[in-house]
Amino acid sequence: MNCSRRTFNKLALSSLPAAAVVAARPARLFAAAGPDSKIAGVQIGVISYSYRQMPEPDVLSILKYMVEDGINYAELETVQEVWAGAPAMPHFHMPPPPPPSGQPGGAPPPGGPGSRPGGGMPPEIAAAFAQYQQSLSKWRLTASPAKYEELQKIYADSGLRIYAFKATLTMKSPDAEFDYVFDSAKAIGANQVTMELPSDAALTQRMGEFAAKHKMMIGYHAHVQATPTAWDQAMAQSEYNGINLDLGHYVAAGNSDGLDFVRRNHARITSMHLKDRKTKANGGANMPWGEGDTPIKEVLQLMKHEGYTFPATIELEYPIPEGSDSVKECARCLAYAKASLV
Repeated sequence: MNCSRRTFNKLALSSLPAAAVVAARPARLFAAAGPDSKIAGVQIGVISYSYRQMPEPDVLSILKYMVEDGINYAELETVQEVWAGAPAMPHFHMPPPPPPSGQPGGAPPPGGPGSRPGGGMPPEIAAAFAQYQQSLSKWRLTASPAKYEELQKIYADSGLRIYAFKATLTMKSPDAEFDYVFDSAKAIGANQVTMELPSDAALTQRMGEFAAKHKMMIGYHAHVQATPTAWDQAMAQSEYNGINLDLGHYVAAGNSDGLDFVRRNHARITSMHLKDRKTKANGGANMPWGEGDTPIKEVLQLMKHEGYTFPATIELEYPIPEGSDSVKECARCLAYAKASLV
């Protein structure tokens, strides 16, 4: 059969393990090929967390999954540090959160599911997580940016851009660890750091000072603690403190002004996570895109018409349907975004 260079590249990547993808450097062989998820001027991306349920959720496998899905923009969380030699986060078996009143299931805890232990952890899990954080901090102080430069090139060779480096820092972290995060973000090719929105104003003050030192924005991600004013104090502390808006969480938190919030704060939004959640009144559940209450179509149209340049990032959190997987569902989300931008 006749096969275009783009089709050949896609077929080759989907049939090879991640290590072979990197070794083959298909995008170098066919420079015109590669995924492109910028639609009508709106950059659609994906956070690596979206592929956490795949058999191989490591950073090189994620490269393969992104190429298969046709997504070229990535926010990396945890996987990039493990690839560079950091200790892997232990698997924490958290008890399921109680469901909202009158609703089956339930929303994730404030810190998020899976790789993001949040508040209310059992003491033994909290102790294990604290030990992990100490070992990670120790490793970071000796890590070399060369590994991140290498990873940036690996992704670039397949036509991908790593735009955000997500990390966790605390007030106990030494100054050198703050420098590590921003230096690593630069080495990996990112234009921003992302982290969970702290409740401690002293930490956002300190983060803002280091962000200013490195001339790099930091976007703070909120869960259902999000309110229209949740980021105000951090943004007042530093011009480099910004918003990593999660539109689905914002809706599930009980806010009805999602579009107006984006309009008012677009200049300080560094990136936006997309998921479809029900409103707080409707239970807050994560749903397949198009079945929840989040105005995904409307916000993508707003970005298109206003020319907003921050990326809109797929964060897959709804239950994977039987017979499907994270790669197929991320492709489904991208298709929904494309249809919304026509």
